[in-house]
Amino acid sequence: MTPPDYEYLRKLLKDHSGLDLSADKQYLIESRLLPLSRKCGLAGIGELVQKMKSGTPAIVAQVVEAMTTNETFFFRDKVPFDHFRDAIMPEMLKARAARKSIRIWCAAGSTGQEPYSLAMCLKEMSAALAGWRVEIIATDLSQEVLEKSKSGIYSQFEVQRGLPIQLLVKYFKQNGELWQINADIRAMVQHRQLNLLHDFSQLGAFDVVFCRNVLIYFDQDTKINIFGRLARTMEADGFLVLGAAETVVGLTDVFKPFPDKRGLYRPSGARATIAPAAMAMPKIAAMGR
Repeated sequence: MTPPDYEYLRKLLKDHSGLDLSADKQYLIESRLLPLSRKCGLAGIGELVQKMKSGTPAIVAQVVEAMTTNETFFFRDKVPFDHFRDAIMPEMLKARAARKSIRIWCAAGSTGQEPYSLAMCLKEMSAALAGWRVEIIATDLSQEVLEKSKSGIYSQFEVQRGLPIQLLVKYFKQNGELWQINADIRAMVQHRQLNLLHDFSQLGAFDVVFCRNVLIYFDQDTKINIFGRLARTMEADGFLVLGAAETVVGLTDVFKPFPDKRGLYRPSGARATIAPAAMAMPKIAAMGR
């Protein structure tokens, strides 16, 4: 891969996905795009770049998908899900007692392990949520990973990563070497393709946003921009959950850390949030029925 080809790919990936590659990541591009080049019947990355420069949107989309990291597993890092169960949901049950509805957004839903982990947490709370309306929206840049998420089908290796055996037995059905999460859990999650670099205000307002392990790949200006738009998409008393290596500290004042809860943040009121009356409330799954 020539230096000009690498610089072209760096700019294209940043413009299309926010991925900010440093100057020493040629090996990463080669490891992910050489297989794609062969799949497209091309001799190498140079020909792939020429295809993109000639105006082939399908190739550009495949390149972006190949370069987007989709590493995920059930109950990843555990702590955020402890926060969800022990801090977020008890407060939401009190704060939303009048309207009995909660909206949750997984902003980098990938192949579904995160939104389905949240769905299983909520299912375990069915008694407390009887009569409530709960919506989980899972979005991702990649349509391919969203399709896998919709299917809810995982390999033995995937279900062994982070998923407690009691939940596997309770909420999955085995088919040969594959496991499929039960239909009632799948029905709790809605899937939409979304690029975080683009406007997402059409999703409406959310009480809880999981935006984990995606902003780490963006440059500082992009992170600040996304945090500002996230704040405007959240209820004033909502919760933002970030990945272990991500923080708002030193970047923006639109969120403030939640005391003694690593990775948990709340809107600071530095920017106006969307009023509840303006919320878009599409059809959502009912809990405890």
